[in-house]
Amino acid sequence: MIEAADITEDAFLGGQLRLMQKRSGHRAGHDAILLAAAIDAKAGDRVVDFGAGIGAAGLALARRVAGIRLSLVEIDPELAELARRNAAANAIAAETIVLDVTAEPQAFASNGLSPDSADVVLMNPPFNDPARHRGSPDRARHTAHVATEETLHAWVHAARRILRSNGVLTLIWRADGIAEVLAALSRGFGSVSILPVHGEAGRPAIRVLVRAVKGGRAPTRLLPGLMLNNESRMSESAVTQILEGRAALPLVEP
Repeated sequence: MIEAADITEDAFLGGQLRLMQKRSGHRAGHDAILLAAAIDAKAGDRVVDFGAGIGAAGLALARRVAGIRLSLVEIDPELAELARRNAAANAIAAETIVLDVTAEPQAFASNGLSPDSADVVLMNPPFNDPARHRGSPDRARHTAHVATEETLHAWVHAARRILRSNGVLTLIWRADGIAEVLAALSRGFGSVSILPVHGEAGRPAIRVLVRAVKGGRAPTRLLPGLMLNNESRMSESAVTQILEGRAALPLVEP
């Protein structure tokens, strides 16, 4: 059990969402909020958040899009418990499932995630390359941040299995790994949209947000990059609106 002294409560979406999270280890931030802003769900959709952690991305999406049927999937029981508590504290209906995203299909089915049952999957998988990134000695932080060679393929495969035909997968990944993302999506996905995310204008992208459709056939779209900060290093008003949940990203279909 997590002691109260080991938990902080932090405001997201300009205070619309308050989340408890562990003081140490992986902590939710901009990546989760940008991912939520990139998803075009609608009321009634079954939405599954892979690697949900404390529930930041899924709950931020639920705050913007009322009426989704949200499942938060997390391998770490302590983080899953915080996700459950966060959903309750914010009066958001969500089920929390303790499950390894790389588990066998039977484990998914026994938790209500049968094939062709989801409309939307979102994911923020571990994406740091262990060959170039020194993993944290904190086990939870290491699990959340460092990927193996098979991580992305395994997560995308699991998403493909539970998504309905024309269901949508949206993920965030490090920008220099876009080739890995496209390779993982090459089986079963199409109609790919890519949004580069830049920390500063004039600098290379640090993240990519990617939207793909199961069975989609439209050409791949590379969208204009999102600049988190302008040249004066002040947050842009459009970015502020996104981070406060008042606007969506251009991956979202009109």
